[in-house]
Amino acid sequence: MRGVVVREFGGPERLELAELPEPAPGQGEIVLAVEAAGVNRADVLARAGKYHRAGRPPLLLGLEGAGTVVAVADDVTEVAVGQRVLAFGATNEPGFYAERVAVPAAQTVLVPDEVDSLSAAALPTAWLSAWYTLRTLARLDAGETVLVHAAASGVGSAAVQIAVDAGATVIATAGSPEKREWVEALGAHHVLDSRGPSSAERVQHVLDLTGGKGADVVLDTVGGATFSESLLTVGNAGRVIAMANVALEPSTIDTRDFYPKNARIFGFQITALREGGYDPRPDLRDLLAALAQGRFSVPVDATYDLTEAGDAHTRLEDRSIRGKVLLTVREQ
Repeated sequence: MRGVVVREFGGPERLELAELPEPAPGQGEIVLAVEAAGVNRADVLARAGKYHRAGRPPLLLGLEGAGTVVAVADDVTEVAVGQRVLAFGATNEPGFYAERVAVPAAQTVLVPDEVDSLSAAALPTAWLSAWYTLRTLARLDAGETVLVHAAASGVGSAAVQIAVDAGATVIATAGSPEKREWVEALGAHHVLDSRGPSSAERVQHVLDLTGGKGADVVLDTVGGATFSESLLTVGNAGRVIAMANVALEPSTIDTRDFYPKNARIFGFQITALREGGYDPRPDLRDLLAALAQGRFSVPVDATYDLTEAGDAHTRLEDRSIRGKVLLTVREQ
C-alpha cells in the first residue's frame, strides 16, 4: 500500500510517496481504509524538524483520519468491519497519510450517516481543540464575549461557530478583506483587521466593542506579540487560552496587564492533554452529533490527493487558507 513518508527533515518536497507494508490489526486494533486525513500545523512542523514530539525520520505524518473499517482484531467488539469511523493518533502512531492504517479501536468513534468523511477527518485536532478550550477550559456561557484570533484558520473557524452556538458574542481577527468577509459569514459579530492597525488600535477597538470591559474569553492561536494583545484585551475575571505560537517569536508579558483583572491564563495542547489521560471520544461524539444536526459545518479550504501531500503542506504554510486542508485517499 502507499503512504507519504518523511525520510529527511526539510520543505514540502521531502514528502515522499512510498510503498509501505500492509498493516494488520494487533490486539485491540482495527485496520482503517483511510478516505480522508487532516493536514495540520503539527504535520508541517514535524516535516521541518521543528516538532519535538514527532521524533526522528522516517516519519509517517497525520494526526487524524476517517474512513471504513476493513479488519478488526479478535478481541475488538465495539467496532465492526464495514463501519465508518474517525480515528485519532500521532505521527508514526500510526500516521494517517496512508491508504490503510492499524489503530487502536479505543482511538476511533463511529461516524453518523449524515456526516461525510472529509468533515469527520477534520474533527480530532482543530475542531476538538476549539470545542474543549471553549467549553471545558473557559466554561463559556451565553451572553459572554469571545475574542478569536486568526479566525479563518482551522481552529479559529471552528471556534467562531462553537461560540456562536453557545450564545456568545464573537469578536474575530483576520488578515485580509476576503478572510474577514468569510469569517463574518461564519457568524462572527465583529471582525477586525489583524494586520493593518497598530496593536494599540486593535486593543482599543476590542475595548470599545465591549463597552470598556474587555473580552470574557480570548482564544489565542497565534502567540508572539499577539499574546501580549490578548492579555490587554481580556476583561475582569476573564480567561485567556494560549494554544500555539505559529508566530515563532517570544511574547513580552507585563504581569500588570492581567493580574489586577483576576484573569486566568490557560495553556493548551491537544496531544499533551491526551497523553495526560484525556479521552476525547465523548467530546468527538458530541461534535459529530452537532454536525449531523446541522448546527455546525466544517469549512474545507482545499483537498489534495495523497500524491499531492507536498502541495497540501505548501497551501497550509502560505497562510491564505480559510478552514481545513485535507488529503483524500483513493486506493490504486
